[in-house]
Amino acid sequence: MVLTSLEILAFSFIAGIFGALLGLGGGIIVIPALTLLLGVDIKYAIGASIVSVIATSSGAAVAYVRDKITNLRIGMFLEIATTTGAITGAYLAGLISPKYLYIIFGIVLLYSALAMLRKRHEELPQNVVSHPLAKKLKLEGSYFDKVLNKEVKYKVAGVYSGFGTMYAAGVLSGLLGIGSGIFKVMAMDLFMKLPMKVSTATSNFMIGVTAAASAGVYLMRGYIDPKIAGPVALGVLLGATLGTRIMEKLRNTTIRKIFIPVLAYISIQMLIKGLGV
Repeated sequence: MVLTSLEILAFSFIAGIFGALLGLGGGIIVIPALTLLLGVDIKYAIGASIVSVIATSSGAAVAYVRDKITNLRIGMFLEIATTTGAITGAYLAGLISPKYLYIIFGIVLLYSALAMLRKRHEELPQNVVSHPLAKKLKLEGSYFDKVLNKEVKYKVAGVYSGFGTMYAAGVLSGLLGIGSGIFKVMAMDLFMKLPMKVSTATSNFMIGVTAAASAGVYLMRGYIDPKIAGPVALGVLLGATLGTRIMEKLRNTTIRKIFIPVLAYISIQMLIKGLGV
């Protein structure tokens, strides 16, 4: 049991680092590690994954909000779309075949990976025209980049496209019970033209809010086992704390180059599930 707890702690530590770096919840590492390598039941693995999302967000949010890398206005604005989409998805569950959704979103993510690949050498967004609604809602912001050693001011484009993508991500999350961190980062990077660091930091903040809302449901159903969730929470929290320090020392281009293979992997996994290969 001690060995298993240490193994869970180790995997969770790695998940926390990647989660903080890429704006993901860590479930992409935690769930496969628990189910495939340690033989944990999928229900308890998902419950532990929810805990890992909250721990990642908690570990990363403090540093990112303090350093003003997280854009709180954008996060709360887009959370409206994600939450509404999740409610819609939960309502539609059972009416739509999941396999078609896996195929559609798998294709969308694969296209997004290719689009991000084309701009992999772009350190900061260029020639961004600020959306009128972004000005009205004061969504634009700035942060001090320790690598570039300068204050980075950024504009916000494609507000409607970003909001629509977040709604679709929420629907997918509600229908299929999967996290939408990957869509959040993709929408902010590709459509809203935010710096990659701002996209991942703001996603980290948002996934914590979403996960906290659903954690109670999993707890009431008895899917959160303290023997599993405890080491996961500790490992992810430690990993996320380290991940934030690493992220601040990386260039936006480096983070994007790490993110693209993860995006491609998830898209291929979705297509495989949809096609039943």
